Amino acid sequence: MDKASPDCPYPGCFFCVMKEGNPSKRRASILKFFRDLPSQDDDGQVLPISGLWNTAMAHPNDPEFIELGIFECMSALIWKGLKNRRWLSHDQNIYIPYYAAHIIGSYTMNMEEFAESAVHAGVIPPLVELLRGRLTWVEQRVAVRALGHLATYTSTFPSVASHGEILEVAIQLAMSSLEIVYSHFYQYVDRRLSYHCDLLTRGMGGVEMESRKAEEWASQLQCWSLQLINCFAFKPEFLPTICKPEFLVKLPGMWGGLVNENSPAGIGLLRTICHHKIGRGSVASCPGIIEALVNIACSSDDWQYMAIDCLLWLLQDPSTCHKVIDKAVPALVDLAEITTLGDHKKLGDTIVNVLQECLQSQGTGRSSVSNRTKELIEELLSSRQRLKWEKNIPKEDLHIKQAAALVVKLEGNSLFSSGNIAGAASKYSEALSLCPMRSKKERVVLYSNRAQCHLLLQQPLAAISDATRALCLHNPLNCHAKSLWRRAQAYDMLGLAKESLLDAILFINECSQSNDPDLSLRQNKVPDYAERLVKKQMRAAWLFREAAIKLGGVHCEGDAGDMYGQDTDDSEWETASESDIGNDGRDEMGDEDDDDSEWKNEDERKAKFKKPSMKDIKHGFNIQVTEDEP
Repeated sequence: MDKASPDCPYPGCFFCVMKEGNPSKRRASILKFFRDLPSQDDDGQVLPISGLWNTAMAHPNDPEFIELGIFECMSALIWKGLKNRRWLSHDQNIYIPYYAAHIIGSYTMNMEEFAESAVHAGVIPPLVELLRGRLTWVEQRVAVRALGHLATYTSTFPSVASHGEILEVAIQLAMSSLEIVYSHFYQYVDRRLSYHCDLLTRGMGGVEMESRKAEEWASQLQCWSLQLINCFAFKPEFLPTICKPEFLVKLPGMWGGLVNENSPAGIGLLRTICHHKIGRGSVASCPGIIEALVNIACSSDDWQYMAIDCLLWLLQDPSTCHKVIDKAVPALVDLAEITTLGDHKKLGDTIVNVLQECLQSQGTGRSSVSNRTKELIEELLSSRQRLKWEKNIPKEDLHIKQAAALVVKLEGNSLFSSGNIAGAASKYSEALSLCPMRSKKERVVLYSNRAQCHLLLQQPLAAISDATRALCLHNPLNCHAKSLWRRAQAYDMLGLAKESLLDAILFINECSQSNDPDLSLRQNKVPDYAERLVKKQMRAAWLFREAAIKLGGVHCEGDAGDMYGQDTDDSEWETASESDIGNDGRDEMGDEDDDDSEWKNEDERKAKFKKPSMKDIKHGFNIQVTEDEP
C-alpha cells in the first residue's frame, strides 16, 4: 500500500489512501486494504471501519467499495470476531462486528446487484451466527437488518432461505426481542456494557438517553425481525412455520411503538399472511386476532388500511367468512364512509360491495350470518340507496330535511343540558334519520354528539362506533378533534391503551392546527386532561411493560430509575371520566361554524398546551353541550 501522509503515524492509513489523487493508485490501495485488514492485528482498526460505516450510510448506492471487496472484508472481520475472542476484546475491536454487519446492511438495502455481490462474498453464514446471538443483542439487530435486505430480492432470497434456521430464529427474536433488550441492557443500569452505551448515544448521552435509544433499538430489532419473516411469508411453503397460534396472536401487539411508528410491524406481516388461503385459515382460527384487527381497522393507526384489507380478504374467502363475519361487519359498517385511505381509492365502496356479497352468499350456504349482522348490512345498503335517491330530489326538499334535522338536534342538545342523556341520544338518532346523506358536515356533528352521550351512559363500544363514523365522514379523514378525543376516552374505558394513545395524540395535533378558539392551543400548553390521558396510556403501552412486569423494574443507583419500570400505583393516573376539568361556561363545540379548510395535515406536533379554564360537570368530560354539539 502507498505510504501514508508524512503527518500520519499509521503506515498504510486508510484515510490517507482515500486522499490519493491518482484514481488507479487509489483503487489498488483500497483493494489491498480490504484484502489485508482481516489478517492484521494492529491497534486502531476500528477507526477505518467506523469511517466505512459513515460512508455506507451516506452513499449506499456507490459501487466503488463493492467492486474492491468490501463485502469479503466485512465477512472476514465478523468471522474473526466470532472465532478469536482475544482479538475481539483487544483495543476497540469489540465494535468491529457491529460496524461490519451494519455496513453490509447499508450497501444492500437499495441495490439488488450489491446484494448479489454480498451473497457471493459469503456474508450470510457470519450474519446468521450473529442472528443466533453469538455475541449480543446489538449485533443481532444489525444482522437481522442485513439479512432482511438480502431476503427482499428475488435473486438473493433463495440463498437466505437455504439457511433453514433463519426463519425460526427470526420468529423467536420477534417474540423475545423486547424482553432480551430489557433484561440485557435496560433493566440494570450499572451492568450496561460500555460499548453498547457508546453505540447507542455516540458517546454524547447519559443514562436517560441510553434508555430512550435502547427502547428505539429494541423496537427496531423486533420490527426488522418481522420484516425478515415477511419476506418468507410471501412464499406459501413457509406459512406453516410462520402461522403458529402462539406467534400469530402476538402480531397485532407488535406495533413498533411511538419510537418506530413508520414500520408496519405486526400488522404488515398479518396482511402478507392473509394474502394466502392457508394464511387466512390460520388467522381466522386464532382466538382474539380478529378482535385485534377490528381495533386496528377502527383506529387512527397509520396502518389502518392493512387491517381493513385483512378483514375484507377474510370475508371474501368462503372458508373463513363464517368465522369472522359477526366480528368484522360492525367495524366495517362504521368504516363504509371512507372515500380514500392512502392508496386505496373508493375504499368505502369496496367495503359495501364485499358486505353485500356476504349477505347474498347466505342463501347459497357459503356462510352463516347472524340476525344482527344481517341488519347492519341491510341498514348500510339502505343508506346507500337513500344517497342515490337524494340525488334525484329537489334541493329545496333537501334543505327542508336539513332544517328539520337541525331542530331535532337542538332538542337533543337541550335534553343533554338538562341531564337527560338517553333522551338526547335518541334525538340525535332521529336527527340522523332526517339529515341528508350528502350533508356530511352536519352528520359528523350528530355522530360525534351521540358518541358523547354513549360515553356518559358508559357505552364505550357504541361511542367508538359513532366517533369512528364521524371521523370517516370528516374531511380530512380521521381529523375531527372532538371525535378523536371522545374515541380516545372510549378506548380508555375498554383498556385499549395503544388505540387511546394514538387518538389522544392526534387530538392534540388537531387542536394545534385548529382556528376554533375553544380547541386551539393557548400559550402552547397541553391541556391537563389530555396530558394526563397521554401519560397514562404511554405508561400502559410502554414497549417494555410486559418485560418489566415479568422481570421486575429498573435497577440503578440513586433515584434515576425509569418510571415505567417501577411497580407504581395506577390510581395516580386519572381516567378521562375522573378528571376535573374547568368550565367558564363558554360555547365550546360550535362545529356548524367550522370551516373544513381550517384543518390541515402536518407532521409537526406541538408539545405543550395550557389547561383550558373550563369545568365540565358531566363526569369530567371536557366537552360541553352547546347549541351545536355536546
